[in-house]
Amino acid sequence: MSFIEEVNRRRTFAIISHPDAGKTTITEKILFEGSAIREAGEVKGKRGTKTATSDWMALEKERGVSVTSSVMSFDHKGLRINLLDTPGHKDFSEDTYRTLIAADSAAMLIDAAKGVETQTRKLYEVCKLKKMPIFTFANKMDREGKDPLDLIDDVEKTLEMKCYPVTWPIGIGDRFKGLYHRHNKELYLFTKGEVQPERLKVTGFDDPVIKTRIADSELYDQFMETIELLEGALDPFSVDEFNQGLVSPMTFGSAKNNWGVDLFLSLFCEFAPSPRDRKNHEGQWHSATDKGFSGFVFKIQANMDKNHRDRVAFIRVCSGTFERGMKVKHQRLDRELRLAYANQFFAGERETLDKAYSGDIVGANDTGHFQIGDTITGKSKFSFEPIPRFSPELFGRLSIKDPLKRKKLNEAVQHLVDEGLIQFFYDPNIGRQDGILGVVGELQFDVLLRRLLDEYKLEAKLERLPYSVARWIFDAESMQVFNECPKGADTLYMDHYDKPVVLLDSEWDENWLKRDNPNIKFSLSALG
Repeated sequence: MSFIEEVNRRRTFAIISHPDAGKTTITEKILFEGSAIREAGEVKGKRGTKTATSDWMALEKERGVSVTSSVMSFDHKGLRINLLDTPGHKDFSEDTYRTLIAADSAAMLIDAAKGVETQTRKLYEVCKLKKMPIFTFANKMDREGKDPLDLIDDVEKTLEMKCYPVTWPIGIGDRFKGLYHRHNKELYLFTKGEVQPERLKVTGFDDPVIKTRIADSELYDQFMETIELLEGALDPFSVDEFNQGLVSPMTFGSAKNNWGVDLFLSLFCEFAPSPRDRKNHEGQWHSATDKGFSGFVFKIQANMDKNHRDRVAFIRVCSGTFERGMKVKHQRLDRELRLAYANQFFAGERETLDKAYSGDIVGANDTGHFQIGDTITGKSKFSFEPIPRFSPELFGRLSIKDPLKRKKLNEAVQHLVDEGLIQFFYDPNIGRQDGILGVVGELQFDVLLRRLLDEYKLEAKLERLPYSVARWIFDAESMQVFNECPKGADTLYMDHYDKPVVLLDSEWDENWLKRDNPNIKFSLSALG
């Protein structure tokens, strides 16, 4: 197979949703339908049952919620699919953001009863910014929920994006009977307790066979009323509009029962884009089919193998061919590195990878050279757009009883800061030995303490600090003005990358500082 053919068969996508919409469940069912696993696990596996494949950390298996992104690569229908599972909790939205940057398209999962929720809206904005193609799956149709037309209206009004229903549900909740596939002109009838539907080829939505199979006259009349409205009102599906993120092909089903997931996967295989071109830091487009190798680090994971205290840098290949053992140019360090050990992943499992192409995700063993956002290339000298870090809202300081373990604690914190789980700040007058930690959400602190205990055998305590605002200063003039402020030095810290940042107790303090010093320019995020 030629280089171009290999690139064109790659499909890299992420699944986004609000917590509890069923993201981990549908991930399992997609893997099952794609023959990547033989048995679909449960979000929170009971004794004797398989837990979700994508939730590989012990904490994820216990809580039944994804707290780190994972990568699962598999072949299906001649395509090489890279599924990027994102954290299912809002506190880890920064990890989700980084994962979305590595994807070429997204599958948006919405709860049929709740419609578009807060987290979904925030993640959609990231997709919109990148003009990313989005598929929509309305989940939990076997439960009582919104009328499908109201669901479409909710998506279109809230997200300002058109929906194009490819399948249409027959009933909802206890009366959910099946799906009509508008493109294929097929009827899928579901029975409780059975995964495989009864599949019937029909001449169209008005085929008399549908009426005889639905039986419930009221349900049939309701189906006909809505489907006639859709067929008359909707324009034909536009692939160009889809690729620009302007219209989303929408399907319905129940991930828990595995109803409609196969139809979604088929739709994905038909329309999902191959690797897309990417912008460099100067705003120029870099082609995915360029034969010169390039990629960027979007995730770092410490201790995937706790026995060896490893550290893996996840690299999205953006062009060219990756070969194990190849030399690459590390743009930030301006030095050459050899990627001797490389893997492809299936959640927590890995296998040695000899070759990869644009769109693939490569896990490179890292001895501390990589940071999130780093660009590596073959011979070219350029960097991809930087990945911003979010402004934390909760702050604290770690302590440990045994002073002899302080050095080990500092090393562990360093690993988890590099990973992006937490952010680190220090007083330039004191140094890094007694730093402040910042996170976006409460659960991140819980995960921090748990991972310190599980992975490093360190029982640390967290002292909460009153700060709630972090603002960066990049402008030299602003820095000079700030240094002349009363109490300016008391609030100035440095972040992990030695960039100046101001820590304040509240937004009121920030507004007061801006009012008295209008020439200071603050930034809400630090560019990694």
